[in-house]
Amino acid sequence: MMCGGTSDSMPADKEIQTLIETVREQSEEQAGKTYEQYKAIEYKSQIVAGTNYFVKIQVADSEYIHVLIFKALPHVNALPKLSAQQLNKTKEDPVEYFS
Repeated sequence: MMCGGTSDSMPADKEIQTLIETVREQSEEQAGKTYEQYKAIEYKSQIVAGTNYFVKIQVADSEYIHVLIFKALPHVNALPKLSAQQLNKTKEDPVEYFS
């Protein structure tokens, strides 16, 4: 991974699922609806002054969203923050950089 670039796409694990759950309420509020599910599928990360996570999330049988979560460095002692999201994605849409 080049400095400032994003990692390759990786399958989501328990750690990423836990991370997205911390912003679910913000995500639903921004979208104006409650999701029937909120399952992390895959993600990319980007090291900045902390870490950006670009995550594909399944929110219904055939509905997906992409979220950008910023996780500050540990010494900052801040909760992860939903920085942006893209709605109306499909299972096939690749996880890419956005802001």
